[in-house]
Amino acid sequence: MEYPATTRSPDCLLGVERSALGQTWRARCADERLIATLSQQHGISDLLARILAGRGIGVEEAAAYLSPSLRDSLPDPLHLKDMDKAVARIADAVQAGETIGVFGDYDVDGATSSALLARYGAMVRMPVHVHIPDRRTEGYGPNIGGLRGLKEKGASLVLTVDCGTVAFEPLAQARAEGIGVIVLDHHIGAAQLPEAIAVVNPNRLDESSPCGALAAVGVVFLLLVALNRELRQRGYFTNRNEPDLLSLLDLVALGTVCDVVPLKGLNRAFVAQGIKVMQRRGNTGLAALIDHARIDQAMHAYHLGFLLGPRINAGGRVGRAPLGSSLLCTGDAGEAAAMAEELGRYNDERKAIEGMVLEQAVMQAEAQDNRAFLMVAGEGWHPGVIGIVAGRLKERFERPAAVLAIEDGVAKASARSVPGVNLGAAVGAARDADLLLAGGGHSMAAGFSLETEKIPALHAFFEERLGAEVAAHLSGRHVSLDGCVTVEGLRAELAHELRRAEPFGMGNPGPRFAVAGARIVHGDIVKESHLKLLLADAAGGTARVRAMAFRAVGTPLGDMLMSAKGRPLHLAGQLKLDYWQGKEQLSFHIEDAAMALANTTL
Repeated sequence: MEYPATTRSPDCLLGVERSALGQTWRARCADERLIATLSQQHGISDLLARILAGRGIGVEEAAAYLSPSLRDSLPDPLHLKDMDKAVARIADAVQAGETIGVFGDYDVDGATSSALLARYGAMVRMPVHVHIPDRRTEGYGPNIGGLRGLKEKGASLVLTVDCGTVAFEPLAQARAEGIGVIVLDHHIGAAQLPEAIAVVNPNRLDESSPCGALAAVGVVFLLLVALNRELRQRGYFTNRNEPDLLSLLDLVALGTVCDVVPLKGLNRAFVAQGIKVMQRRGNTGLAALIDHARIDQAMHAYHLGFLLGPRINAGGRVGRAPLGSSLLCTGDAGEAAAMAEELGRYNDERKAIEGMVLEQAVMQAEAQDNRAFLMVAGEGWHPGVIGIVAGRLKERFERPAAVLAIEDGVAKASARSVPGVNLGAAVGAARDADLLLAGGGHSMAAGFSLETEKIPALHAFFEERLGAEVAAHLSGRHVSLDGCVTVEGLRAELAHELRRAEPFGMGNPGPRFAVAGARIVHGDIVKESHLKLLLADAAGGTARVRAMAFRAVGTPLGDMLMSAKGRPLHLAGQLKLDYWQGKEQLSFHIEDAAMALANTTL
């Protein structure tokens, strides 16, 4: 097959108007004056300056971006509505020796939020009982059975974490039964607030907080900052040690990364400082999980999101829901190792179930190629994997997707969105339109349940509401690149410098570059679907750089790479520096490619 060569469009990076994947290549930032100023004033390379400029970092913000700290980022927690009420009530409970109940969600954000409160409780001698609901038998959010169970264990006050903002009926019933509840959440609220002592949520509709991007674990940490201060002012720490809140940042970092919230501002500081704490291995459960995942190098956000998080999630998805939170709370090394092993087995089971559901979901989605919103459903699909499958569909078809697991006439759904399409608001509107039994979420992810007969009406509702936003997303389809290098420029020194822009994740994407004028010296197929390549400069030079194109075999990208036959290519992707048996290994991960004209190399 012949591929069109790069054209000379001045608006496209290296002139690439249509790549192997049908994308236009654009420079993330074209402000050359800002890039030069950043480089000169902060003593950084041109490429690192381009990364900062491409993420909206100006000259004044650069120092804080490169060295994120809580001192510069942490706001006064009392700016949040109801925070003062929550802090006063919990401080009273601590001083009176009351037992606290924690009702958490079954994902990583819920597990880390619950563990954060439990570990703090141990520090201040406050008894804490945690309840994580079973996904299949209890569903998402507070339920009266779980709340009653906490009361039966002696809890005089219950904190809901990562849930509760729209749990109107369960919290009203709890109040009627004398169960006091404080909601600590971050999901988009409704006009109505639940019946609770306090609802602390930066995404309450009447809230003006700038902290709307926080995960629930970040909200809980702010509460503990304020609580520590209140207890200090009351003299509670006069004859006992004050808790070291910074030692708990490993949990905050893990929950923040795994909930895929933007790694900007306070979130960025949480993760940067939390990873440092994690590497000290002070949390016995986390240390066991790190060992089970065989992480033997410096920690990065990638390890949290793709190696640790899925294991903790596996308990809530296909195993024992409380297992992840229990692991993060334990101080017994033997117990932690056993729990980490069990979570590993559940994670393997989750992968197998996910593969089966994904295959069936893709078949349904392919029949909806004319729809703005994908909605697929199946009897017997495991609700523990539908969120992951929804994410896979979103990535594959580049549009919002919902996956519904049907059982006994009720569909439980998990949905994922694309940038610019506010899924949480759409779910809230569907709930207000009486299409859902329950539902909530934020802009990029949501969950809901409904009667199966309403599925067609809900699909039509989402189509009408989100169609224009999805069309705008698809029409602007392009890949943003931070700059251009040659194969000769792909060096370990560059990879080390780029790490100064970490942590990478949602809102702070990892650097992506165009490698101009590359030539494939050698290539092999690895594990049936991956391409392992060796690159050189088409213009000459001695440098040889390893490259990988994952899951590329049988795709337009893989076809272009395998048929290039020494012709010059422009490649787009990420520079990676990994470690194997104590040695650095540099590689370029190819994500797109375009044929190059002979005179378009750098």
